[in-house]
Amino acid sequence: MAALRAGLIGLGMMGRHHARVLRAISDVDLVAVADPAGDPHNVAGGLTVHQDIEAMIAAGLDYCVVATPTAYHEEIGLALASAGVHALIEKPLAKDTLGARKLAEAFDGAGLIGAVGHIERYNPALQNLRLRLAEGELGEIYQIITRRQGPFPARIADVGVVKDLATHDIDLTAWVVGHSYRTVAAHTAYKSGRAHEDLVAVTGKLTNGTVTSHLVNWLSPMKERVTIVTGDRGAFVADTLHADLTFHANGSTPTQWDDLAQFRGVSEGDVIRYAIAKPEPLRVEHEAFRDALLGKSTDIVTMQQGLATVAVAEAVLVSATEGRTVTVTEP
Repeated sequence: MAALRAGLIGLGMMGRHHARVLRAISDVDLVAVADPAGDPHNVAGGLTVHQDIEAMIAAGLDYCVVATPTAYHEEIGLALASAGVHALIEKPLAKDTLGARKLAEAFDGAGLIGAVGHIERYNPALQNLRLRLAEGELGEIYQIITRRQGPFPARIADVGVVKDLATHDIDLTAWVVGHSYRTVAAHTAYKSGRAHEDLVAVTGKLTNGTVTSHLVNWLSPMKERVTIVTGDRGAFVADTLHADLTFHANGSTPTQWDDLAQFRGVSEGDVIRYAIAKPEPLRVEHEAFRDALLGKSTDIVTMQQGLATVAVAEAVLVSATEGRTVTVTEP
C-alpha cells in the first residue's frame, strides 16, 4: 500500500512538531509544506516552502495538517474541502461558531474526514482517567476542576486565553465524562495590554448535572496543567504536564479527633499513583487520524465536536461580557 501523501501548512512553533511527527509515523509521507512567513525552524528539509494552500493542493495531497493562526482556519479548511483533501486542523476549529459550522458542514458534505487537534484528549493521564470513569471506578461524578496557568506565549496574537487555552479544558471535560455543557458563568481580565483577555475563571454545569470549574491564564510565573475529578468514591488528579494520574480514595476509617472531623467531611483514604504508559500525545493524535483515513476504528476529535467546543467558548465570552449565566445551545 502506498503511503498517504500529507501536507502541512503553518511552520511556526506547533508546525515544527507536526512536521517531526509526520516524518516519524509509518504509512505517511510529508510531501509538501507551506507558510507565507517562511520556515523559521528549518523543518522543510528538502521540500519547497509554498506560499499558500493552493500550491499545496497542487502538489497532490491525501490530507493536510493546518497549524496556522486560528483566523486562517476557515479559509484554508474550506479550500481543502473543496479540493477533496482530508484535514486535521489545529484547535480551535475556527475563530467563531459560524466558521466552525461551515467547516464541519463542508467536510461532511464532501464525504471527507475532518478532525480537530485537541491534543489533550491524547494525554496518557486523561486517556487512562476516561477509561476508569467509564468503568465506574469513581461512582457518581460530582465535579470536574481544571487549572491551566502559565506565562504568556508570544506565539499567540489573534485570540485570547479562552479560545486558545480554555478550549482544551472545555473539550477534555465534556469528553472525559461523555456529557456536553448546559450552562457557563465566567469572569475575564485584561492585564497584559493586549486586545484579548488573558485570564478567565469559569464555572459551569454539564447536562448530567456535573459541576465544572476552570481557571485559565497567561499571567502565572509557573506552569500548571491539572484536572481533578471528584465523585462519591474519591477523586482522580491528572497532572497532564507529567502525564501522571493519582487516585485519592475516600477512607473507611472515621476521624477520631472531633475538632478535626467536623471540618473534614469524608475521611482520607489510600492514595494510588498509577504506573501508566506515556506515549507522546501528538504522535498518538497523528496515528489516530492516519488510521481513520485508512478505514480503521479509531478515536478522533470530529469537526462537529470541535464546533461544540467553539460554541461553549463563545458562551463563556458572552457570560463575561454581559455578567450573566449563559445557557449553551447546540450549535
